[in-house]
Amino acid sequence: MRRKKDRVREFLESQGCADHVLAGGLEGLLAAWERTVDEVARGYPLTLDDYLNDLDVRDLLAGAVARAPDEAAAAARERLDRADARLRARLVPAGRCLWGNGVAEDEGWTPATHWWYYMRPAHPGPDLAADLGLAEP
Repeated sequence: MRRKKDRVREFLESQGCADHVLAGGLEGLLAAWERTVDEVARGYPLTLDDYLNDLDVRDLLAGAVARAPDEAAAAARERLDRADARLRARLVPAGRCLWGNGVAEDEGWTPATHWWYYMRPAHPGPDLAADLGLAEP
């Protein structure tokens, strides 16, 4: 009997994801994104580098959900939509792509297609605020 292809895993492998991300799959990505939303709600305590890594999880989710089987994709979209709505209520426009305009251009990102890279927490923690140039010296 032939084994059915796991298109989500293939996608994550093609993106060079670490073994723990591959093992967690779509569920692991969703849980990680929900944790990020919770962290932002509490005043994201980490640095810009950490925040960018967390935003990359959201980007991986977009690709993973698009490749998931229909039933799994529908459930994942509902969960993702809820997390995104919670997060968006706590974000403000960053005025630029947080990865930088060159990266955005190279990747083909826009505020409409990859909104998560163009927004920042309205109330960041001190390290993220400093990294974003929002904190006083």
